[in-house]
Parts: sequence; structure tokens; C-alpha cells
Amino acid sequence: MLKCRNVWKKLAPLARASSTVCRQNVRRVGLPNGRIPRVPVAHMSTGPTGGGGENHLYVLLVGAACLGGGIYAYQTIKGDQQRYQDRINEISSRSQKAATEEPTTPIQSEPPAVKASETEAVPEPETQAAPSPEEPSPPVPDVELAAAPSETAELPPGVDSTPASLKVPSHTPYLLIGGGTASFAAARSIRARDPGAKVLIVTDEPDLPYMRPPLSKELWFSDDPSVTETLRFKQWNGKERSIYFQPASFYINPEELDSAENGGVAVLTGKKVVQMDVRGNKVKLDDETEISYDKCLIATGGVPRNLQVIERAGEEVTQKTTLFRKIEDFKSLDKVTRNIKSVTIIGGGFLGSELACALGRRSHESDLEVIQMYPEKGNMGKVLPEYLSNWTTEKVKREGVKVITEALVKSVTCKDDKLEIQLKDGRLVKTDHIVAAVGLEPNVDLAKSAGLEVDSDFGGYRVNAELQARSNIWVAGDAACFYDIRLGRRRVEHHDHAVVSGRLAGENMTGANKPYWHQSMFWSDLGPDVGYEAIGIVDSSLPTVGVFAKATAKDTPKAATEQSGTGIRSESETEDTATSPVASSTPAPAMEQHKDDYGKGVIFYLRDKVVVGIILWNVFNRMPIARKIIKDGEEHADLNEVAKLFNIHED
Repeated sequence: MLKCRNVWKKLAPLARASSTVCRQNVRRVGLPNGRIPRVPVAHMSTGPTGGGGENHLYVLLVGAACLGGGIYAYQTIKGDQQRYQDRINEISSRSQKAATEEPTTPIQSEPPAVKASETEAVPEPETQAAPSPEEPSPPVPDVELAAAPSETAELPPGVDSTPASLKVPSHTPYLLIGGGTASFAAARSIRARDPGAKVLIVTDEPDLPYMRPPLSKELWFSDDPSVTETLRFKQWNGKERSIYFQPASFYINPEELDSAENGGVAVLTGKKVVQMDVRGNKVKLDDETEISYDKCLIATGGVPRNLQVIERAGEEVTQKTTLFRKIEDFKSLDKVTRNIKSVTIIGGGFLGSELACALGRRSHESDLEVIQMYPEKGNMGKVLPEYLSNWTTEKVKREGVKVITEALVKSVTCKDDKLEIQLKDGRLVKTDHIVAAVGLEPNVDLAKSAGLEVDSDFGGYRVNAELQARSNIWVAGDAACFYDIRLGRRRVEHHDHAVVSGRLAGENMTGANKPYWHQSMFWSDLGPDVGYEAIGIVDSSLPTVGVFAKATAKDTPKAATEQSGTGIRSESETEDTATSPVASSTPAPAMEQHKDDYGKGVIFYLRDKVVVGIILWNVFNRMPIARKIIKDGEEHADLNEVAKLFNIHED
């Protein structure tokens, strides 16, 4: 009965419409006479006389309407029966489905991050990742940037985690080129804003994403003889952690990325992107595999520079030369320095000085001779003012390093299995091995095929304020040349910048459209007792003003990490935003009156009487204050008063 009523409701409008059409046509025929004609019945059946032709049209219209209505009714009834049956089947199958799924646990396509309580990993506090001044961005959890020190975070050394027969996905919504800090930070940022995102990281290294700073710092001070295998180390605060950001279980296999219901992050190791088609939104790998993408991040970092005299010296010399950058370089140098009698480090910057101090400590326990040479007058002479550079040089010498200053290399030859370094002033240095630490060259190999602009002054891909190089292409980390609204166009090669720029690029790839205004910091440690942190433009050619105080036992990198609980200090230095710092009430001594006692202090770098850079010498957890001073961009009549904001005169 219910079906009949439904059918009648659907047919009634058609019947009424057909009847109405017939009545209107009849009236139209009678309009010329001003009335409806009375038509004999015989005329309607015998011929056209009296309008019989028109009657045939009425019959056809009514018949067509009835036929259409019948067909519609048949299809409707049949469809209702099918839907009714489907509904009954669905209801009857619910109980069976619930019964079968109840005892099982849903399988996660992406394993959760290792909990800090289980692994003692300390989450990285939220770095100020360039929120707009009007509306700060919501914090993005970055527990991943603090490597989990559990045993699960270890990866078998030298093993490519990507099988040779692995099926590479032909398309990925988010493609990240490069497996460093910036790329990893971007991946986590994308997943934070788009939980179901599918992210593919392509790296030419055989390792999963890892942090680079410990390669020249803490790893060298480890007491574990198998540190090159485990890649685990103790921080200055004594806590142990892995060099990898996350264990292998955190990632999903690249071949499973397409079918991952909840998305995830996959890493394709040992593969290099050699060509980029910007218009076609696709890239080509070194094995001719093509991968298309919706959004792409270039975070290729850089490659170590080498001296031309070494490159021209021949294979014998290059085989005895290390360009320090990757895990394999750390392993190689560690092995070499245990089997030779002399090693020479060329370069007086951050990397060269850190390696010199690290190997100098090792020389106390062996007969290894450690030599450091550079063209400047003192260690980090391009960064530190001369008096502080000289003090640092003496510190490096006390670590057991033979320092050769103002050394310009003229030639390098190999004689009797020894390297001979001839300097331009006539001095000759003999050594078994060379470590070239003379800077980094941004990797812009994809610029030509992609048609991307490379900055002629600073190198790297030129990007806008949102770190975008082209439509659907972003650049972060060492390879990005960005415009700083306070300090002009820059390119930065430090861990904190890689974290912040990678995170911001990831946010913008998901539609955030935020500008980059963050002032990133960097740090360097000459062992556990002396360290400094810097921000802005720190160039020794600029005028500087230094304010120093007597150091205490807590004014060391070791004490700073014990207080903050982190080894990568940018994780703690960028935690807070300085708003109204309270100056110390202790009167400050006159500037730079400590002749040779630079225990702790603040060095201001000036350009047009405005502070553009700050170094905190053995002063920690004060970086937000320094960042605010540079951001304000004001002239200061008395920098002695400004130094009070850092409370360096308090015990």
C-alpha cells in the first residue's frame, strides 16, 4: 500500500500537466470564432473535417505523456526496491562488522613519535617561526627536532634504508628535495597543519635525516669506542642522545606512501634529483625515475669548498684530504686520525676551530700532532674582534694544537707518502692528512633545469619573503637567499636558520602565506668550557663594542646545557620572546678593561651606529633579548647600559 501511494504521488503531477495541456490546446483552436466549437463525434473519427487533424495531435500528446509517465513509474519503483534492499543489507551487516573489528587494534600508517618519558628526549621548544606581527602563528610541536636517545633511534651505519627494488611513488602531494634539518622541519610542519599529508623526502645520502652540529662537537668527546657505529653521544650535560632526529620506525616506506590512509613521511635515500620541470611539476632522479608533485621544497644545503691548489694537486693529495660535512666524513676522519701521526686543518672559522679543539683533546691520549693554519691573524678572525680572536687562539693552543697564522697555501704535493704544504711566505709544513674547512658552497645544481634565479652576491636561490622561488616551489636552509627586512638580503648557514626556515616553508606550502622575519642564531663551542652564541651580522670588519665580566662556574656550555636540558642550544635559546627585559642593578665596569680576562660578555656589532649583530660570549639563555635589540633597530648612546639587559654582572 505504501508503494502505491508513492507511485500515485509521482504520477499525479504528470496526469494533471497532460490534462492542462489538452484543455489549453482545445481553447486555442476555438479562439478565432470567439468560442469553443461544438465538434460532432463523427468528425473526430472520420477525417479532418471540423478540426480532426488537431485532435490527432491531442491524442499523440496525451499518449506520449502517459507512456513517459509509465516508464518513469517503472524505473522509480525498480530503483526504490533496489535502495530498499541495499538499506536492509546494510543494517543487517552492521552487527557482523562490529563483531569482527572489535577485538583488533587500528594499524597506524605512521608510528607515533617516541615519548620523552620513555626515551628521555627533550622536546624542542617552539622556535619563533616567523608569525605575522598582527597574529602570531599557533605553535607547531617540534619534539622531532630533539633526537630520541633511545636505542630505537639508532640506524645501522652505512646501510641504505631504501631497498634497491623499492617501488618509487610516481606522484606525491609534497616533495622535499634534501634530507637535512630544513627538510625534516618542513615535513613535520606540513604534517602539523595537514595531518593527512603525504610527504616524500628525497636525499642522496644513505642516512635518514640527522643533525649535523654534533659531527664537529660532542661526538669527538665521546668515551665510547664504538661511537662511529652507534652515532650516539653524551651532551655537555651528560645526557645521551642519538644523532638522528627520529628512529626508522617513525617513517613509512616510500612504496606505501600512496596507499597510506592517514598519510605520513617517507624517505627515499640514496637518490639524487638531477632535473626539475617547473611547468610540468615533476622531477627526474639519477636513475631516470620521474616523480610529479603538487608542492615542492628545495632544501639541498651545500657542499664543502676546497682549495684550488688541492684540487689541482692530483689524486694522491685528494685521497689524503677530507672535506668535512656528512656522517661518512666523520667516520672517515675518526678512522684516519687513529692511524696517522699528523693532521693539518686548513681554516680558522667555526668548523676548523671546533675540529682543531676536538682533535687536540685526542692528541693528549696519543702521539697525534694537530696543526691548524689559516690566513687570518687569529682563530675566527673574520667574526671576532682582534683582541677576542687572539684570546681564542691561545685557548686553542692550550688544547694541544699547533697554530700557524697568516698562512696562505701556495701548493700541496705528496712525497714519500707525506703531504708537503708550501706556504707563500716560504714556510713548509709536512703532514699525513689534510682537513679542508674553508667554507660551504650552496648547492644550486637544479637552478638551470628549473629556471630559478641564483643570487650573484651571496649564492643560493633567491626567494621572496615567504621563501618562495616560483609557483609551488619553496627553498629553505643553507640554499635559500632571502631578504631580511632589518639587515637586507642574506644567506645563513646555521642549524637554527635551517629549523626556522624549514618550518616556515612547510607552513607556507600548506597555505599559511607568512613572511620570514625571524633572526636566527648560531653557536660554536671550543670544548665544554668555552662557547659563544651569535645573532645578526657578526663581521670583524664592523665597529664593535664589548662589555665583559668575570665568569663563574655556571658560565660554560656544559653548565648551560645542564640548566636547559638540551644539547642543541637553539632549541632553548629561541623558546621565549623578550618583551621587557629587566636590567641588572649591578653597576657595569668600563668597557673592555679586562686585559686578558674575557670570562663572559656581550659584543655589539655596529653599522651606522645601529646594532646589527651581537655575540654572547659564555652568556646563555639570553638570545631573545639580543633578538629584540636588533629588531628594534635603534641607536644607543651607551651600550654599557644595554649590556645590563643581559645580567652579565650578576653572579
